[in-house]
Amino acid sequence: MNPQLPIDVNEQTGVWSTDGLPMLYVPRHFFINNHLAAERALGRDTYARILYDAGHQSAYYWCDKESQEHRLAGLAVYEHYLMRLSQRGWGLFRLTDADPAAMTARIELRHSAFVLAQPQASGKLCHMFSGWFAGAMDWVADQHGGVTRAQCVESRCAGEGHAHCEFTVRPVAA
Repeated sequence: MNPQLPIDVNEQTGVWSTDGLPMLYVPRHFFINNHLAAERALGRDTYARILYDAGHQSAYYWCDKESQEHRLAGLAVYEHYLMRLSQRGWGLFRLTDADPAAMTARIELRHSAFVLAQPQASGKLCHMFSGWFAGAMDWVADQHGGVTRAQCVESRCAGEGHAHCEFTVRPVAA
């Protein structure tokens, strides 16, 4: 099977892009090794917070750009986001439950790049995605004047022996 997303390469700069957004294409081991080195250096909790905030910001930005590029709105943008993550090799994502008005969602992830790259590791290995899913939900909410913010946690991980990873989005407690 070939990639299912469009990849354009600028002949003059060599920059890859998809839907007008610049992309990097790196081997999985390169990304995972850098990810684990930063986690070791900073400590898991500190690194997780940094990733959460950066991922939230990036997902929000991505949803905004993709909604314009594809003329999508609401939950369709969130579903498109998960499809694109799947097409880029992070794993196979599926929205199993969502209620944007209530700021809730459940995302299932099978074949996570983090789990596949670390077969000897155990525990919650996929926390990097949490901020992404909260940021995407905040974008959806903001399109309808929402003021409540979302938070997301990795509820379970295949790295703990589960059949798949699962993420739970819910509103931030006031």
